[in-house]
Amino acid sequence: MLTRNCLSLLLWVLFDGGLLIPLQPQPQQTLATEPTENVIHLPGRRSHFQRVKRGWVWNQFFVLEEYMGSEPQYVGKLHSDLDKGEGTVKYTLSGDGAGSVFTIDETTGDIHAIRSLDREEKPFYTLRAQAVDIETRKPLEPESEFIIKVQDINDNEPKFLDGPYVASVPEMSPVGVIRTALPNMDREVKEQYQVLIQAKDMGGQLGGLAGTTIVNITLTDVNDNPPRFPKSIFHLKVPESSPIGSAIGRIRAVDPDFGQNAEIEYNIVPGDGGNLFDIITDEDTQEGVIKLKKPLDFETKKAYTFKVEASNVHLDHRFHSAGPFKDTATVKISVLDVEEPPVFSKPLYTMEVYEDTPIGTIIGAVTAQDLDVGSSSVRYFIDWTSDGDSYFTIDGTEGTIATNELLDRESTAQYNFSVIASKVSNPLLSSKVNILINVLDVNEFPPEISVPYETAVCENAKPGQIIQIVSAADRDLSPAGQQFSFRLSPEAAIKPNFTVRDFRNNTAGIETRRNGYRRRQQEIYFLPVVIEDSSYPVQSSTNTMTIRVCRCDSDGTILSCNVEAIFLPVGLSTGALIAILLCIIILLAIVVLYVALRRQKKKDTLMTSKEDIRDNVIHYDDEGGGEEDTQAFDIGALRNPKVIEDNKIRRDIKPDSLCLPRQRPPVEDNTDIRDFINQRLQENDVDPTAPPYDSLATYAYEGNGSVADSLSSIDSLTTEADQDYDYLTDWGPRFKVLADMFGEEESYNPDKVT
Repeated sequence: MLTRNCLSLLLWVLFDGGLLIPLQPQPQQTLATEPTENVIHLPGRRSHFQRVKRGWVWNQFFVLEEYMGSEPQYVGKLHSDLDKGEGTVKYTLSGDGAGSVFTIDETTGDIHAIRSLDREEKPFYTLRAQAVDIETRKPLEPESEFIIKVQDINDNEPKFLDGPYVASVPEMSPVGVIRTALPNMDREVKEQYQVLIQAKDMGGQLGGLAGTTIVNITLTDVNDNPPRFPKSIFHLKVPESSPIGSAIGRIRAVDPDFGQNAEIEYNIVPGDGGNLFDIITDEDTQEGVIKLKKPLDFETKKAYTFKVEASNVHLDHRFHSAGPFKDTATVKISVLDVEEPPVFSKPLYTMEVYEDTPIGTIIGAVTAQDLDVGSSSVRYFIDWTSDGDSYFTIDGTEGTIATNELLDRESTAQYNFSVIASKVSNPLLSSKVNILINVLDVNEFPPEISVPYETAVCENAKPGQIIQIVSAADRDLSPAGQQFSFRLSPEAAIKPNFTVRDFRNNTAGIETRRNGYRRRQQEIYFLPVVIEDSSYPVQSSTNTMTIRVCRCDSDGTILSCNVEAIFLPVGLSTGALIAILLCIIILLAIVVLYVALRRQKKKDTLMTSKEDIRDNVIHYDDEGGGEEDTQAFDIGALRNPKVIEDNKIRRDIKPDSLCLPRQRPPVEDNTDIRDFINQRLQENDVDPTAPPYDSLATYAYEGNGSVADSLSSIDSLTTEADQDYDYLTDWGPRFKVLADMFGEEESYNPDKVT
């Protein structure tokens, strides 16, 4: 084994030039694989910098895999031309596997592999080597990279990586395509074969190793069978009422092939049914679906016969000699009679009628027939769901359409409704057709001016000026080429201030006839214009145009007309005037609203003050009839208890209901004032006729022993002169004011009353 390794190394040195070669003395010679030159300072040997080329050139080392020797496997030797063999150079190794897989002798540079290698695990190793001075520890050469490749040996048997293998062989393949193929293999007979294959390695140190695998051979289908119809004639029955595009039958041809080789295409052979029928292939079932292209009519033709051809879609040219891959069958279709509704002679009826045609005038007719065998009579009627049912009528037997109301083209120019025809023998079978009636125009309206014109003429206008262009419109449907003529009315043609110039293109111009117009003399002119149309009968109308005289500048630009003339000099336009008037109206409305609210608030305050339940004062607006009027008020409370009478119903309020007067117990002469007031208070609390609010109850009884006696005016003297008020001064300071008021007039001064 060592001899073989040495021989390999020798061969490599001879052919590749060796791993290490001495540095050439000629500085101009370099190798293609050499790196760029480096400048190195060698202490003690050179006194200046000098270019030094790298002393080694790296190629590759080789080492055998699966080395089983007792000694480490020798790989190669590193050597620098600076190494003189004096032991001053140290070699170092680093990189993949340095120290663990590969070692180097630091003195000699020999490289050994210290363990067995496997090329299948790692095919090469990348390492770096460097020569270092032992004394200075400085590199003598730059670090270089090299590769150690692992050489392969035959130590593995052949293996099939992805077994079992599947192969496809076209059926009917000739002998020789595959050695294991049998002649005339047919997929329809057997689809899959299984073959055992052995692989043997005949070379290498371990020659004779072998591996086996199983190969599944599947036969691939080819298009070697034509389609065939199971029968030659197909019979189909189709109702004549079948809609267009519907499927009316299916036929099928059989192909023993598989997949796309069994796809079949159907075609109708040109002939009897080519125009009425079509056939397509159902992709799922490979059946031929026959469809209807045109409607069928039993009364016209009762049977159809045509041929259908079935052929393969994908043909194999290798089997063309086997014969045509198609088949033909005959299809016979019988049309079945179906009772059908009546058929109108036209798909649409269009009629015309003049407006204002008398009611009952026949304007047209519709016709429908029953085409079935043993035809039935037909009845006509208008579809009442349409819009024209009330304007027209139809004869149920003849189908004639007549007007039912007077028609007005200006209201409705066209009517669209439907007429239904049904069989008398079977009213459920009916058909419908649209009726379109155009109302023709009758010249019944005269032409008029199309729009109201605001015409103005300048005061400084010259004769012959066109101040307005007018056009006409007619509510009638004007025929093509109709012309309108314009002229002045006869009464305005005498000494006219203006005239009408007809431009003969359905327009006219208003032309001035005077040299200037004065607004102060006449501000507005009325011009009657007669307009005629060219239809029959001729219709005409007189239209009065209003022409206003305005002040203009020298260029004819209008400066002022009517009320606007007042504001134009100060720069106010019509819009500004309207805005000012609106502001004034709004302010007036606000003032009126404010005053109304004030009055309403004042009225509500007065009413509230009268109805306030907390008010103790009762207001009376009736002065009454004096002291002799004893019916206006209840004065029982003012009387002395000695003369109290039975209480009557209160008159200060309107009682809710009439109730009997309650009896009061008589008051004794010596009743104390406190008991008297409590008695009166209790009576008022339980009185049902009392108002639901507090009121002032006046009691004129002062009690027994009062020096003033009663203050009631009932016991007063009849005349003012008979009264003597001097006694008031004897009552003390509390009655001083009364004494001053009723004393002598000359002694009373109201200003001194406090």
